[in-house]
Amino acid sequence: MYRIATAQVWVHDQDEALAFYTDRLGMDVRSDVTVPEMGNFRWVEVTPKGQPEMGIVLMAIPGPPMMDEATTAQVRDLMAKGFAGTVFLETDDCQASYEELSARGVEFIDAPFQTPYGIDSSFRDPSGNNFRLTQRSSGY
Repeated sequence: MYRIATAQVWVHDQDEALAFYTDRLGMDVRSDVTVPEMGNFRWVEVTPKGQPEMGIVLMAIPGPPMMDEATTAQVRDLMAKGFAGTVFLETDDCQASYEELSARGVEFIDAPFQTPYGIDSSFRDPSGNNFRLTQRSSGY
């Protein structure tokens, strides 16, 4: 048996992303480590409050030799369009969570709206990563 422990999102600026995820989304820092032996590679990981077993790594977009310039540009382009991946956040009260996060400065693309599967809304982080904030209906 296995479980998902960590997911990763690309970010343009790890400090800016860390501030957004902690100050605006209210997440906790799981780790923020720089590894000199790996060219000062920085591993920044946050975790949703009350869910310490699940982390989100805020990964800086690498250049060569990890990614060639063309691939780096493609990742940046996809991020700018909101298509580098989506993080789905689930809440018991989408409207209340929307209001709380909006008050913290999160700018939503969609206000909460009814769908067949529940109430849904969306926002993006400073790097362009897409987030869905969802309150599921029973049966979904």
